[in-house]
Amino acid sequence: MSNALWTPIAVGDLNLPHRLAMAPMTRARSTPEGVPTGLNAEYYAQRASHALIIAEGTQPSDDGQGYLLTPGIYTEEHIAGWRKVTDAVHGAGGRLVIQLMHVGRISHPENTPHGRQPVAPSAIKPAGEMFTAAGMQEMPEPRELSTTEAAATVDEFRRAAAAAVAAGADGIEIHGASGYLVHQFLSTDTNHRTDRYGGSVENRIRFAVEVAKAVADEIGPGRTGIRLAPGNPFKLGDLTETDTQELYPALVKALAPLDLAYLHLAHGGDEDLVRSLRALWPNTLLLNRPGADIATRAQDIENGLADVITVGAPSLANPDLPERVRTGAPLNTPDPETFYGFHGTGATGYTDYPALTASGQA
Repeated sequence: MSNALWTPIAVGDLNLPHRLAMAPMTRARSTPEGVPTGLNAEYYAQRASHALIIAEGTQPSDDGQGYLLTPGIYTEEHIAGWRKVTDAVHGAGGRLVIQLMHVGRISHPENTPHGRQPVAPSAIKPAGEMFTAAGMQEMPEPRELSTTEAAATVDEFRRAAAAAVAAGADGIEIHGASGYLVHQFLSTDTNHRTDRYGGSVENRIRFAVEVAKAVADEIGPGRTGIRLAPGNPFKLGDLTETDTQELYPALVKALAPLDLAYLHLAHGGDEDLVRSLRALWPNTLLLNRPGADIATRAQDIENGLADVITVGAPSLANPDLPERVRTGAPLNTPDPETFYGFHGTGATGYTDYPALTASGQA
């Protein structure tokens, strides 16, 4: 394995001991009120040897929730729950940032505290179904945010970032990918607005830039990252993009002066575009290359495409992934049936994946 993977690096205000980080993954194991529990603290503390833990998507408001049992970070109860997590991770020697995820139209009223219609840049119904307590249901048409409401939603991110830091997080990551709200503003598929947040590339990137600036102003740019997925490789909600070659360079250029700690890219298969964004970004770049093995991902550090690599399912199934990679030990196999806690799986497939013993066997 590449030696570059084990080289320390400063990422904004954080000093990482190596460059293998844990990607954010929805696990749906908080309380129905969105409060993290001791089980969540155990899960993340088990994975503290990762260079950085990017915690699961966390709603910044009632409107921001899309799924059952996902955590929030906008009430005192949420802050207290997350404090259990951050204390456990720090006690184990790790570093954790909370990903702020407003889902926008990827939601269902039955999954939210207020039971209201989802909000989005435009009133365009997403494809697909959402798991609810009553089973799978079609996602409804969302309500279009007014210009004033869009600006107020920016402030929700700012306040959630402050709450995350109050909970002991080392920073936050803005979720600008995967077909969720920030991504919905970027795409002409989901953004048919005619105000200052719609139409031209300059207008469609405005919401993302305003969110990033608000968060950086609130908690400091050295604690702020943003995740983008050019081309939406996950295709959630059937969002597509047709102008990635124009939009993403413009967005990265607009974000660069904010001096954020990092840009986290999900590789959508367009190598040339990723390389062009790497050239435009002045600070640390985290790269997630879905489906690739870790040796392949590590080459992205060796050749300068990435500064840090993030992995999802391998981290989920291997709490001690860095040690296994470093020593060449075999990896546990992830069980997709227990990825999400919607079905009451609890600790199963969450905190029960074995770590290596002193003899090197799981």
